[in-house]
Amino acid sequence: MRTWLTIATAIDRVNAWIGHAVKWLILGMTLVSALNAVSRKAFSISSNALLEAQWYLFAAVFLLAAGYTLQRNAHVRIDLVASRFTPRIRLAVEIAGTVLFLLPFALLVVIFGWSYFTDSVANREISLNAGGLPISPVKLLTPSWFALLAAQRVAQIVKSWAALRGELPADAPFAAADAAMPPGVTER
Repeated sequence: MRTWLTIATAIDRVNAWIGHAVKWLILGMTLVSALNAVSRKAFSISSNALLEAQWYLFAAVFLLAAGYTLQRNAHVRIDLVASRFTPRIRLAVEIAGTVLFLLPFALLVVIFGWSYFTDSVANREISLNAGGLPISPVKLLTPSWFALLAAQRVAQIVKSWAALRGELPADAPFAAADAAMPPGVTER
């Protein structure tokens, strides 16, 4: 179990690092948006490439941070039924739901998303908008999103299993993962 917990911690750290790295994309997105607005209003120059770059950055922030959001237990949930369960039953439901539903679906999306991306690269697909950007980078986000999300769910399963065995507290799988923070980074 120690080895699996080490793997879970490594996954936590990767998703924490990515979660903190994509925060910088928000600044980039804001600067691109401001540049596009200023160039359009002040110089009557508009750029589809800048608009698409803004959309790509937004997509990257939203999709690449999904594993980090799951790690922080910040996904939207409506626990009308699960909130009535004991912690052990909740852990078992989390494991079963992940194994039966999320992981198979994520595997399919990664497989088909990867071929969707490689087809785009092979065909040198570019946006149909005048001056648009290549599409393949944004298509890579789909399999990346599900790979990061699935990896984080595997880490959550490992922690849930350890909690069921009494090796971790019952709330450990969804407690704030401070240990997963990259060195020198603190949560704000």
